Amino acid sequence: MPTTLALGYLLPEPIPPEQYRKRARLALYLLTIAGIIFRSEIAILLGVQTIFLFLTGRIRIREEIIPAGLCGLLIGLTITVGIDSFFWQQFPLWPEFAAFKFNVISGQASAWGTHPWHFYFTSALPRLLLNPMTYVVCIPFSVLHPSIRSSSLYVVLPSIIYIAIYSFQPHKEWRFIVYAIPPLTTAAAIGSSYIWTHRAKTLIYRIHCLLLILSTLFAFALSNLVLLPASSANYPGAHALNALHRHAHNSQQVIHVHLGNLACQTGVTRFLQMPPPAAPLFHLPGSADGSVPPLRSGSTRWIYDKTEDKERKEKQDFWSVIDYALVEPHEKKRVIALSRDTKWREVDIVDGFAGVRVLRPGEAPTGHVEDDIVRCVLGDGGVKLWNHARDIVRKYVTRGWWAEVKMEPKIKILKHMR
Repeated sequence: MPTTLALGYLLPEPIPPEQYRKRARLALYLLTIAGIIFRSEIAILLGVQTIFLFLTGRIRIREEIIPAGLCGLLIGLTITVGIDSFFWQQFPLWPEFAAFKFNVISGQASAWGTHPWHFYFTSALPRLLLNPMTYVVCIPFSVLHPSIRSSSLYVVLPSIIYIAIYSFQPHKEWRFIVYAIPPLTTAAAIGSSYIWTHRAKTLIYRIHCLLLILSTLFAFALSNLVLLPASSANYPGAHALNALHRHAHNSQQVIHVHLGNLACQTGVTRFLQMPPPAAPLFHLPGSADGSVPPLRSGSTRWIYDKTEDKERKEKQDFWSVIDYALVEPHEKKRVIALSRDTKWREVDIVDGFAGVRVLRPGEAPTGHVEDDIVRCVLGDGGVKLWNHARDIVRKYVTRGWWAEVKMEPKIKILKHMR
């Protein structure tokens, strides 16, 4: 949000230069603070925007650049070092600088995977913008047409330079360039607005308007019917932890859970963990004839383990205290071997996203992700309505073709039987 707000202040508007300089200075404040506190790569965006504004004569060094840099640096460091040092009990601690040093300077980010230099332009940006008319027609039109070229280049050029610079980093993820999406969308909006307002002049513009409408509907359907279900199925760790809580909460006084690597990467967070109980679990069964009722008070104390130390996990003592383990399917045998105990039982298997399955005419849908999403919003009646609408669309529109989210087992919930 701070970057989007800052880039909004930098949009070209018919205002006096002095007023625009004040807005630009505020934008540089926000970008500096955001880069120091939240994401270190924003420093590159800040540098590109500052140089671009200076070269185009919109800001000055003494009046805007130096005050924004110094004040933003002071405010950002005071906030992040003060708060993070307190919570991590390590002073002085600047988390974003430590992450930048580890990932970029030391080159450790490449351990998470690398992509070719053109990945952002050929893969990430088309997926982020989604609507093909955005990057095939609207943005090129806005930067090439003489009437809107100036305002479009002013918005697009710094973002393109930022993406090009960040492309030198071998490890690439779409979240590193997401700050460029609002400016690119703005340029696409400028181009599409010009085409729409001049649609009566030429046949080409009218065809483009029709394609814009159809592509917008296509992007809407794709994002809601395919990408939304796929995203909801991409966090099996969260679903597995919730399933474990439903299964075992209040079943014993203390429960030790080992959270595997995939579970931690796919949704397991501190927010999903059970809080410490106000009182320990206490349970008296009562009499067999029912004359003395059962008595229960308090709740289970959950202890979560995220150990990745291989040497520690190879010791039998480590697994002897674990009650449940959330691991990948192929790790079940490894858990049994490391714990030297075959008394592990599968409580549940949680499926996760495994791609998109194309249904041919005559093939019945087998996925359940779409139904689960509709059920959460509209209930069982909504699921029936959705299935009916899908059958109609398949019969009369797509001629039997359809696409659904494909699932496969991702995480097993293992219980240590003692």
